[in-house]
Amino acid sequence: MTNSGNAAQYFVDRHVAEGRADKPAFREAFGDKRELSFGALAQQSACVATALGRAGIPREARALMLVLDQIEFPAIFWGCLKAGVIPVPLNTMLPATIYRAILNDSRATCLFVSEELWPVVQEVAQASPHLIRIVVIGKDTPASTQNYRDFLADCGPMEMVGASPDDVAFWLYSSGSTGAPKGVRHVHSALRATCDTYGDQVLGIQEDDVIYSVAKLFFAYGMGNGMSFPMSAGATAILFNGRPTPEGVTTILTAERPTIFCGVPTLYAAMVAHLESVGKPDITLRRCISAGEALPGEIGRKWRDIWGVDILDGVGSTEMLHIFLSNAPGDVVPGTSGVAVPGYDLRLVDEAGGDVAQGEIGELLVRGASGADGYWNQRAKSRATFEGEWTRTGDKYETAGDGRFVYCGRTDDMFKVSGIWVSPFEVEQALVSHPSVLEAAVVAARDGEGLEKPKAYVVLQKDAKADGLAGVLQAFVKQEVGKWKYPRWVEFVDDLPKTATGKIQRFKLRADD
Repeated sequence: MTNSGNAAQYFVDRHVAEGRADKPAFREAFGDKRELSFGALAQQSACVATALGRAGIPREARALMLVLDQIEFPAIFWGCLKAGVIPVPLNTMLPATIYRAILNDSRATCLFVSEELWPVVQEVAQASPHLIRIVVIGKDTPASTQNYRDFLADCGPMEMVGASPDDVAFWLYSSGSTGAPKGVRHVHSALRATCDTYGDQVLGIQEDDVIYSVAKLFFAYGMGNGMSFPMSAGATAILFNGRPTPEGVTTILTAERPTIFCGVPTLYAAMVAHLESVGKPDITLRRCISAGEALPGEIGRKWRDIWGVDILDGVGSTEMLHIFLSNAPGDVVPGTSGVAVPGYDLRLVDEAGGDVAQGEIGELLVRGASGADGYWNQRAKSRATFEGEWTRTGDKYETAGDGRFVYCGRTDDMFKVSGIWVSPFEVEQALVSHPSVLEAAVVAARDGEGLEKPKAYVVLQKDAKADGLAGVLQAFVKQEVGKWKYPRWVEFVDDLPKTATGKIQRFKLRADD
């Protein structure tokens, strides 16, 4: 190894040198509850690197990872970095058509896939002109694939390749809350940058922590929570490869007793409703965080009443790799996104690019060391998003008198009523503060005169009745946030369309009107 700019040196091999070889780095919830120690991870990731070379996968080639949250995930990810191959973790819940598009876009030469997911991707993977190796993780070995055990057979550990901190280390495809996913390229130094800023100075993760993240490893928020943050501190992460339901999450909390819990707003809302019914587990959580979408203040207050601990609501993006704007321990104001994480700079700008005054709504721009190297094969979108050191987030915010940032909505979601900007999130917060409402999404719809007005889609609490409730909710919103902001239409639905990160896909609701 010619230098230590390769992130695998800091996150993996360092722990062996510092005496943590036998400490569990990852533990699976349920099933066989397999564990992976830091020492075993160092050995297995080095063997993955050797196997990649033996398979003819060259440096800087892309290796797609359609891998569930299981202990093979970190071994493959860090093994790729050790070999100089670029891992590309993929959302495990996409349709085959999206996987085909990503295969064609990335021109990946290798695919790692959990056997449970093989039926979804089989046809498009076998038809890909780019793939030269398909490795299936599990007991079976489907035709035209190689089993993960055989892939690693007789492979000794390979010495880590040297890398510059500015070398591209891995890609993530954006979650697609407003359309098709884009390949986001991240450099080696970005991983540690998120740990030195949010992980250390806000989350405050420590070596004796056990962390459980419902957000999966395949996207930025989950990768930080469930892999890079605990690995930076020598802590232990709990992995669960299934869908996080309130009942299942409660079982994991009870059995694994994590000290840090990382959720998303939709799950927190469902958990509050569940725990108000069955009671909370007899465990203590030291820290709880949320991202993916702004957390309604009412949900944060109810969670604190149940657990006695605040949810640190924060804002991040795939482009910035993790949270750069957040509430902090001992400094939480529900309904706000807090202030800039140390190490990041923020601006709010108008449509002409000028800074807006306090109390005015502007688009949020962020600057920090974890910023992406750009989009793959998307030059126009890269130029529109990455402006020198600054990254456009597409989020609309305003600042309060104390300097805290208050979320107003996505740029594409904002609209005007009677010439005044309306924040869908503000109306949604008012709706979910009503005891009958579990979730809500607000979009613009046109009335009989062609003017835009708010329309609400509402998911009710378990025992709530819709009869006569629309008018009650309309009057409630008028009282809470203003007469012109109330939803002219209220439609009750069973659920809301969301990305895998829990973001509400309002563009789908607009398309239905």
